Amino acid sequence: MSLVSSKTDANTSAGFDTDPTMDPVRWRILAVLLVTIFMTLVSVSIVNVALPSIRVGLDASEADLQWVLSGYALTFGVILVAAGRAGDIMGRGGLFLIGVAIFTIASVTAGMAPNADWLNAARFVQGIGSGLLNPQGLGMIQHYFRGDARGRAFGYFGTTVGLSVAIGPVLGGLLIELGGTDIGWRLTFLVNVPIGVLAIVLGLLWFPRPLIVRLPRTGSGLRSLDPVGALLLGLAVLAILFPFVESGGGAAIWLLLPFGLLLVGLWIAWERRYTRLGLSPMVDLKIFSTRSYTNGISIMALYFMGVTSVWVLVALYVQEGDGKTALQSAAFGIPAALLSAYAAHWAGKRVARLGRKLVIGGLLLALFGLGLSILVVILFEAGHIGIWWLMGSLSFIGVAQGTVISPNQTLTLAEVPLDYAGSSGAIMQTGQRIGTAVGIAMITAAVFATLAVSSWGTAMIAGLSLIAFVVVLALLVALKDLRDRRQQPAPDADTA
Repeated sequence: MSLVSSKTDANTSAGFDTDPTMDPVRWRILAVLLVTIFMTLVSVSIVNVALPSIRVGLDASEADLQWVLSGYALTFGVILVAAGRAGDIMGRGGLFLIGVAIFTIASVTAGMAPNADWLNAARFVQGIGSGLLNPQGLGMIQHYFRGDARGRAFGYFGTTVGLSVAIGPVLGGLLIELGGTDIGWRLTFLVNVPIGVLAIVLGLLWFPRPLIVRLPRTGSGLRSLDPVGALLLGLAVLAILFPFVESGGGAAIWLLLPFGLLLVGLWIAWERRYTRLGLSPMVDLKIFSTRSYTNGISIMALYFMGVTSVWVLVALYVQEGDGKTALQSAAFGIPAALLSAYAAHWAGKRVARLGRKLVIGGLLLALFGLGLSILVVILFEAGHIGIWWLMGSLSFIGVAQGTVISPNQTLTLAEVPLDYAGSSGAIMQTGQRIGTAVGIAMITAAVFATLAVSSWGTAMIAGLSLIAFVVVLALLVALKDLRDRRQQPAPDADTA
């Protein structure tokens, strides 16, 4: 069994001596990764703005609109780790380009959808494409960059995230204004196509020439991919995520949660058995004994569980509570997103020197921004200031985002073996997805419960306070990680 992949991407498993971290082509490879990440993130933020137009254009129901978001999130989360491990074994370059192609074709299909069912099917496929390409991107950054250069690479990664988040809603609003109800929402999907084609062309031009990669000696064929482990973990993630993304399923749907945890236990038992048989497991469970890794994925999951909900609450508050339009709502996050982009670039240059202190500072800044936002809401509700002051308070959260996410990725993956770079990065991303789903479901539920007995202002304050509590938990884990790092010798950079 074989798969084409980048030459330098395959050096470790194919027996080449070339050091990929000294190859100048790595910056071109990073450019391809960033173009693609930009495409996938713009697609997500545009869809949020386009939902009202989709409802009118396709006569979609509330359930249909829910699945426009949930279908993508489910397939993305379910295949992440399996796709990451496949890239570790068979080469990341080839799977990355396959993922880009699937995502681009699905974008065309979504843009041409004649009804809501067709659109949701396309969104499922988009999630598969994104789930394929994302872990390969993280794996290739780990493979081609070390030390300060890796910090800078993740800094550029974070800058791209910030810019895409800023541009997406505004671009979506403009396309809907230009195209109208029938055409505008279709353009929000079709805009991915030229970006996806560009990424594929640049990948074919700039990735090193493909070659056939030999599989590890510990297994052959499908056994190297650990299909049983992939199935167990995929079903576990599906069972855990589904109750949170399907809001109208009733009480019985929450029975999936204990079933999902049972599947996680079975997956762990299977991985241990697979290792005892001398085969290559889907995930090397020994990585969870690395405290920097477990602390890092805990920080990331908690951060996404809390802060991701900020932008959901702001959109609800300024539109439902103050009557702003969707385009006006998108403007509230622009300064924060731009500052996040700059902060990620700034932090990427300093993460090797400042380490976990940088993440701790970012979390403290997030708490300050949340407290300031609560103050703005209180003063606005009292009639002392305008609601646009939220743009200023949210800017601190934007800076925090840039100094938390990318540096935490660098620090979390620093001691992970390269043979498991893709699957380890995918586990971290899966934690982000689960944290996001759980956080949005719980925090919005608390907000609407408060709204049922009080005003929008009080509900907003309750939601922001709950987010602050979750960020405090992330801060405690970050402080624990700082203490752990001080108690152990520095890791060998060659293993990172």
